[in-house]
Amino acid sequence: MTETQQMMTPRARRWLRHIPLVVILLGAAFGALTLGDDLSFDTLRDNREGLIAFRDGNFVGLALSFVAIYVLIVAFSLPGAAVASVTGGFLFGLGLGTVFNVMAASIGAAVIFLVARWGAGAALSARIDASEGRMQRLRAGLREHEISVLLLLRLVPAVPFFVANLLPALVGVRFWNFLWTTVLGIIPGALVFTWIGVGLGEVFARGESPDLSLIWEPYIMGPILGLCALAALPIVIKALRGGKEV
Repeated sequence: MTETQQMMTPRARRWLRHIPLVVILLGAAFGALTLGDDLSFDTLRDNREGLIAFRDGNFVGLALSFVAIYVLIVAFSLPGAAVASVTGGFLFGLGLGTVFNVMAASIGAAVIFLVARWGAGAALSARIDASEGRMQRLRAGLREHEISVLLLLRLVPAVPFFVANLLPALVGVRFWNFLWTTVLGIIPGALVFTWIGVGLGEVFARGESPDLSLIWEPYIMGPILGLCALAALPIVIKALRGGKEV
């Protein structure tokens, strides 16, 4: 510990731990107010020829830039995550596009998780551990079904991505479980958005914009809901057995 840190009061050190999360929240608010029109399909359509030319001349450079920008979008919860996912398919195809999308989204999610865990999450988790009654029972139940709950947070489309990143950190979820369930859980959605991006060139050629409502079509939503049911199965079995071990 440095001399400056030793001179700080415990309260000041606690407040210092919250600074990274505050920076992320301020960045998210700033991005929502200023970047809404910049990270759009219109911007992609207007710059598609330049992006394709740059990709053909410097594939690695564009891939690294794409992943870095996507990580920033997720880490700061900026508008444009759907546009970025579709762009991945447009520029890199279904296979590599899905890999880059999942990689970037997972890294960004991990950043939010670790920042929240280091700050507010550590204090909240300690309070829950020291508490009794309902909060302690909720914590025990979450840890018992941690994997199922984390997968459900990722698979259910109605859960905002930012919430699925922040909430687990605040209640003391294990980082490794958070990370691998994030990677696995976002693959179905990433495949859909990347797939939309693969055909984006033809959509732009017709003067149209991509239809993201495709994800709500029965043949897309059906398998995703099936995965949700599979993730929830251990919780349901436990409830039906009255809390006995499966």
